[in-house]
Amino acid sequence: MGVINAREARVTDWTSRSVGAIWRAFDLQLVTYAILLTCFGLAMAYSNAVAGGDGVIAGGSVFVRGLLWTGIALIVFTVAAAFDYHWLKTLSWPIYAVQLGLLGLTLAVGTGVGGSSRWVSVLGLQFQFSELAKILMIVVLANYLGSRKGRLDSIWSILGACILAGPPWLLVMAQPDLGTSLVFAAILVGMLFMGGASLRWLGAMALSVIAALPLIWTYVLADYQKLRLTSFLDPLADVQGAGYQLFQSQIAVGSGGWFGKGLTNSTQNQLDFLPVQTTDFVFAILAEELGFIGAIVVLGLFIALLWRVLVTGWRSKDPFGTLFAAGLGSMLLFQLFVNVGMVTGIMPITGIPLPFITHGGASLISIAAGLGILESINIRQGRAEW
Repeated sequence: MGVINAREARVTDWTSRSVGAIWRAFDLQLVTYAILLTCFGLAMAYSNAVAGGDGVIAGGSVFVRGLLWTGIALIVFTVAAAFDYHWLKTLSWPIYAVQLGLLGLTLAVGTGVGGSSRWVSVLGLQFQFSELAKILMIVVLANYLGSRKGRLDSIWSILGACILAGPPWLLVMAQPDLGTSLVFAAILVGMLFMGGASLRWLGAMALSVIAALPLIWTYVLADYQKLRLTSFLDPLADVQGAGYQLFQSQIAVGSGGWFGKGLTNSTQNQLDFLPVQTTDFVFAILAEELGFIGAIVVLGLFIALLWRVLVTGWRSKDPFGTLFAAGLGSMLLFQLFVNVGMVTGIMPITGIPLPFITHGGASLISIAAGLGILESINIRQGRAEW
């Protein structure tokens, strides 16, 4: 009996130390910043539900759907954090195949505006698989580049990464979705840079892209995409046409003042002057209702979140962890910069969502999966220290 009791005592002691090690490795700051940003997103969903006039808690309202997506995102985060991230390296090629399959399925059965194919209906909910494809692409590239650590000064390693990213990028462009395709490019460049790729070869790639811009402009971009890209230069030239969204967005941002008009009191939202106020231009409504101070708080939370993402990468003893954090950080930073930039008129309108704030389940769930994988990296590597 004494031997049995001693064994049980050792098991109990190991379990308590294991749980303690997990909690010490768990990045509570990362989760806190993400939750606060999600709350801002739900506040905007509430405001948009009021503006819709169908009832805040009515079935199918923007706010109810936001709560539903948030609940699903919490489950996805928990599962991803509990999952051993080392398996992602083992399953990298099947994950790549799934990514291509989801994007191909979107082209085959997806729906959208103006003949595009971007959304697929899943259990009655519209889901954009290209959002999930961003995280899957980060996983694939993190495994590929991590296995070539110290060899990224070779043009062949860099070209290999470009070849991996090429098919998903082409499938997204075929939808067509210019904004998401630009995010794919930002992820690739960010991971190559953080992975230690030769700046000489990265510069040569950049020059090649610049040289190809006339061909892309002439033969790749549709007319409406060209109008979006050029309208920010002079939105007043066509206020009722291509410049309408940006003109109304700037009115919303400017009229918010220091402290805003208050939640649900945005004239641009309540009077339906600003199109797509729940998605691409939600930051304009946030700035009008919460003011400059509210916008700065949101931007501060993004900076804090990005810092914690990068901290995970710097602390990682595994190249996969470092590169995954670099990819996720590149994605979040690029989307933040471009979305806020297009709302304020310093960047072209490209249809890139603002993480956490833009209404859309696919974006929130994909980010939750990415943050969950980061926590898995923290937990597994933190446990090894005790």
